[in-house]
Amino acid sequence: MQRFFVSQEMIDEENMRIRLTGEDVNHIKNVLRMKAGDELWVSDGGRYEYHSQILTVMTDEILLEILYRQEPDYELPSKIWLFQGLPKGDKMELIIQKAVELGVYHIVPVRMKRCVMKLDEKRGAKKAERWQQIAESAAKQSRRMLVPEVSAPVSFAEALRIAGPIDKVLAPYELAKGMSETRTVLDGIKPGESVGIFIGPEGGFDPQEIEELEKCGAAPVTLGHRILRTETAGMTLLSVLMFKLETD
Repeated sequence: MQRFFVSQEMIDEENMRIRLTGEDVNHIKNVLRMKAGDELWVSDGGRYEYHSQILTVMTDEILLEILYRQEPDYELPSKIWLFQGLPKGDKMELIIQKAVELGVYHIVPVRMKRCVMKLDEKRGAKKAERWQQIAESAAKQSRRMLVPEVSAPVSFAEALRIAGPIDKVLAPYELAKGMSETRTVLDGIKPGESVGIFIGPEGGFDPQEIEELEKCGAAPVTLGHRILRTETAGMTLLSVLMFKLETD
């Protein structure tokens, strides 16, 4: 069943109605070709989801009737932040899509020393718009209760500042200690603690970046004996964390 996200002001629980506006109207009318009587899910971007039925389809608005409301437990108990070194080409789109499916809370593209892709502020903002659309589409497909935010690209120093309040910060690094050390670090993460993951670009982290991460309390970890691509490393660690933190 199709899923859409709305802000709280669009939900009228007293009268059991929800209004859909903007791009969702065109998508429902002209792409999905849904009509009065068809059912769909609506999420308030946080706590509740609403099983709804289309009442009327107008030019710029769709009115829904709330059939029932529920409070599901789809989200991970910990907020996971992915600080992704800017990769080449369109790899960021795949990374965002899969990270959202795996439960990430916020994605921060980061300009690092070994990044090949160079984005000025204007191009970075334009890319961020596209990336946010991909995040929303992935959130709908994977039955998320919220749409993870994708920031415009930031500097490495700014990424460290953003990561400051996060409880545990991890940095997969090919020179990190063995798997037993990594298991100890992962076992120390408790449900409810926020987690930050720093992923280097194709060329990996510069040694100075690892030093700065460690000074800020980040833990370098290994993901095994093999060298993973930048688009694989984040997904691997997110998968491990999802399995570890997921509740029944």
